[in-house]
Amino acid sequence: MRIRHTPKLIAAAALLAIAPHALAGATQPEPDERTQRAIRAAEDISLAFSFAAEAVRPSVVGVTSVRRVEMRRGRPAPQMPGDPFFDRFFEDFFDRFAPPGQRDMPRGDRPGQPQPEDRYFERRGGGSGFIVSEEGHILTNNHVIQDASEITVRLNDGATRTATLVGADPQSDLAVIKIDTEGLSALTPARFADSDAIRIGQWVVAAGDPFGLTSTITAGVISATGRSRIGLIDYEDFIQTDAAINPGNSGGPLVNLRGEVVGVNTAIASRTGGFMGIGFAIPSNMAEMVMRELIAEGVVTRGWLGVALQDLTPELARTFGFEGEGVLVSDVPDGPAKNAGIQPGDIIVRFDGRDVSTFETLRMRVAQTAPGTVVPVEVFRESEMVTISVEIGTRETEQVAAAPRQAPEPQIDRELGFSLRAAQPGPGVTVTGVEPGSPAQRQGFAAGDTVLRVGDTEVNSPADFRRALREHRELGSARLLVSRGNMRSFRLLTFE
Repeated sequence: MRIRHTPKLIAAAALLAIAPHALAGATQPEPDERTQRAIRAAEDISLAFSFAAEAVRPSVVGVTSVRRVEMRRGRPAPQMPGDPFFDRFFEDFFDRFAPPGQRDMPRGDRPGQPQPEDRYFERRGGGSGFIVSEEGHILTNNHVIQDASEITVRLNDGATRTATLVGADPQSDLAVIKIDTEGLSALTPARFADSDAIRIGQWVVAAGDPFGLTSTITAGVISATGRSRIGLIDYEDFIQTDAAINPGNSGGPLVNLRGEVVGVNTAIASRTGGFMGIGFAIPSNMAEMVMRELIAEGVVTRGWLGVALQDLTPELARTFGFEGEGVLVSDVPDGPAKNAGIQPGDIIVRFDGRDVSTFETLRMRVAQTAPGTVVPVEVFRESEMVTISVEIGTRETEQVAAAPRQAPEPQIDRELGFSLRAAQPGPGVTVTGVEPGSPAQRQGFAAGDTVLRVGDTEVNSPADFRRALREHRELGSARLLVSRGNMRSFRLLTFE
């Protein structure tokens, strides 16, 4: 075998041999005064992160859940009979990694080994949580323990305890579990901060057990607040952060540099399944409210206003003669709002003295208001501000189905490109068809929509609809109140 680079190897060896002597007199450079100030400032920031980590670490726990999944009757458990390769592979795997007390068990008796009479298998999951009371209450995400037949908690000192479910709230993805504290050192509940006071750009620390790595700490900043319409839970008001949140972090705390909880780590936005710089946490104010109700009652009771809402676009706002921010009321079924006098077309500007800019914000504030509370609701109506006192009701989860409608003979509006008929039962006119490529289709109308009003005029026949539209042609557009299924919304129809 020929070695072509022998001279280079000898030269390199020679350099290594003389290097210690050549560098004996060299010294590491000393930072100048400006650099020393910068280093001291960075070290001070490091101390703040270290304090936050040490403050929250005793409160952070790992949560492991076991869910029993029933198998379809008649479908055998996954196995590969008669294949000696897989037999040897799994036999060797079990012998290497099974707990010591199970390695000598007969193969058919080993845990998790499917039996002919088995009707289920166990699925294990993991996440994080944090202690919220000295009595052993722990806050985590609902999805971490959902449908679990067994929940195990691992404390920061390595002790493990079986946990019981106190209460869960899928609408906020929060749950409270509890461990027996007998024989444990005193627990350290985490402290909550006011999440309404956090600022974009503020430093935060995420703590948890990602991938089972106990008490892992990552750091980042608050990237945004009030994130909604993500589609994860019913009540979304997420804090967005770039502190790394990985699988297993769910349910762990997001804390400020004082070690106080500002959020509950819940989800990430990712194209790969791994962290990509966008994580979401439930704000501490919402989490603390849900936690207290779950501990006290086992369930969460939310307030109910009884209105259908939609965002107010600048174009729609102009048709009402309104300038500013608010939320448009599109429908008022029987309930607290209707009893108090709120009407479709009202623009809600303030709720209980606080400005309202999106329907998610209003929905969240209503939900957090105790049923029976009387709150002032300020609305813009017919060029005037009106304050209405509303007694908040209790939110129910049931949905009311729409009544079936008969189909009178439709009439075609060829200019706009849809056919209409009188709604049965009324009120309104129903769109029975939309011509492809027509103005109606381009503006989002679909068969089954029911137009209730054009501007402020109620319409109950195709003739009513056409007359009302004629009055708006000079304006270039008309505001329509449209019902689709059980929801009502205002739409702007532009004449093309």
